Amino acid sequence: MRHQVRSMTGYGRGEYLAQDRKFVVEMKSVNHRYHDLNIKLPRVLASLEDSIKKRIAKDVFRGKTDIYVTFETFSAEDVQVKLNDGLAKAYAEKICVLEELLHKKAEDIVSLTARFPDVIVVEKAQKEEEVMWAGLLPALEQALESFVAMRQTEGEHLKQDILQKANRIQNLVDDVKMYAPTVVVEYQEKLQNRLKELMDKVDVDPQRLAMEVAIFADKGCIDEELTRLDSHLQQLHEILEQGGQVGRKLDFLVQEMNRESNTIASKANDIRIVKATIELKSEIEKIREQIQNLE
Repeated sequence: MRHQVRSMTGYGRGEYLAQDRKFVVEMKSVNHRYHDLNIKLPRVLASLEDSIKKRIAKDVFRGKTDIYVTFETFSAEDVQVKLNDGLAKAYAEKICVLEELLHKKAEDIVSLTARFPDVIVVEKAQKEEEVMWAGLLPALEQALESFVAMRQTEGEHLKQDILQKANRIQNLVDDVKMYAPTVVVEYQEKLQNRLKELMDKVDVDPQRLAMEVAIFADKGCIDEELTRLDSHLQQLHEILEQGGQVGRKLDFLVQEMNRESNTIASKANDIRIVKATIELKSEIEKIREQIQNLE
């Protein structure tokens, strides 16, 4: 089954209003090696954190994702006003003491006491978890939808860019294939020409000449590396076409491609192959950088 390739960068927002309650969910993510989920939500919704994590886990598999949940209520039923009796009495008693100390009457002890911090506290009433989840879930779904859509759009752009670079690598590999057979021939010709110059001074053994050419050809043979690069490029196309969670697979594949390129560079005895290998490694590095953005 084919799935879309996704970037690890995304943003989404969802909002839902029901029964005088407003739920807002914002999501944003950046690159991360694993799945790092951070949820910030008001205390009244704290019991829903696990439900949020389970829902996110169905659609988000990699990246550092931050989720911000806000909740507003316009219903009197959702608000509780609490009086801290002990604190209020303590404040009032001290005001009376202050009146005696200063020989001055306070205008309104009740009004003055009510103004002190924590005497009267307004809190959001705790509601049943199912009721709050029913309001939060639509906002979360909306945020997820736009979040995933943005990741998919970004992922498709990255995919096309990687494929273009892969085609460039394939062209370079084909160039090296074309150069490789001529390297041995050119070496043999140079060796023969050099021996002709020394013919008057040195006796040439044809078998020794053939052996030298064979040793050179064996040391510089890059057929296996080129074959593996072809295979890796084919796998890269297949992985991208299959889609889904491709980041780690492609990261491993690019490491293998880089290893083959290094081997070719170490065996290269031709300036054309050296130049092609340098470009090859440059394109592979560009792909590696792009892959770091994929889920």
